[in-house]
Amino acid sequence: MAYVNFTSVTEFILLGLTNYAISLEGNLGMLFLIQITPKLHTPMYHFLSCLSFVDACYSSVFAPKMLLNFFVEQETISFSACIGQYFLFVSLLTTEGFLLAAMACDRYVAIVNPLLYTVAMTKGVCTMLVFGSCVGGLINSLTHTIGLVKLSFCGPNVIRHFFCDLPPLLKLSCSDTSTNELLLLIFSGVIAMITFLTVMISYIFIVAAILRIRSAAGRRKAFSTCSSHLTAVTLFYGSISFSYIQPSSQYSLEQEKVVSVFYTLVIPMLNPLIYSLRNKEVKDAVKRA
Repeated sequence: MAYVNFTSVTEFILLGLTNYAISLEGNLGMLFLIQITPKLHTPMYHFLSCLSFVDACYSSVFAPKMLLNFFVEQETISFSACIGQYFLFVSLLTTEGFLLAAMACDRYVAIVNPLLYTVAMTKGVCTMLVFGSCVGGLINSLTHTIGLVKLSFCGPNVIRHFFCDLPPLLKLSCSDTSTNELLLLIFSGVIAMITFLTVMISYIFIVAAILRIRSAAGRRKAFSTCSSHLTAVTLFYGSISFSYIQPSSQYSLEQEKVVSVFYTLVIPMLNPLIYSLRNKEVKDAVKRA
């Protein structure tokens, strides 16, 4: 058998350095607005402020290293930094999924059982839902990160992506990645399915309750409180499912790069607009600020 000299890889090269200067103004502005407006100190806006914080943190994962690469003109990232970037990215991404599910439950109680809303959605319950979302994100991220660390990288070290994500890293590994692919499909798939079904079941009951409202004005008001969240959910799960929930044989790095721009750059920038354009309370708070 011919001898092949494998050299241990200690750093990766990031191709296609792009502008990841995600505007923090919208998310941090939303977070600040909610904090200074007593009228917005409700469970719905508590979840929204947490969502804005998570979206704002995306820039902290990508931008510092990219700006450094820009100034020193060296598009490389160490193995440890790549692993750390991936860990934070997946943790934030999963946390956002859980938060969207928690927001759907909040809207379910508010519209289907409005008399129980203040009793069911207490400050303690909201805190536990947010804490559980963060823990769920950390567990999911840790699972995939540990599997990634166990892989060997001894061949090409050029990541044909904008950041360190699992699919392109698996393409570079000289180890058997079937276990990692299985974990990605099953573990992340189960989390995505649970959170997605939570949202869908909640909205089935929400729509049924809205349709029972007799006045057209009442139906419009009830639906307006949910339409922004439903739009954000559709964008989030649509892009994530296209990127991750698919067989490796159908995986395309070029398609993944396009989709990744959407859920790492476009969605965090759109969320503040989605939640404010059709929200009268947020508009009034902006006028008073």
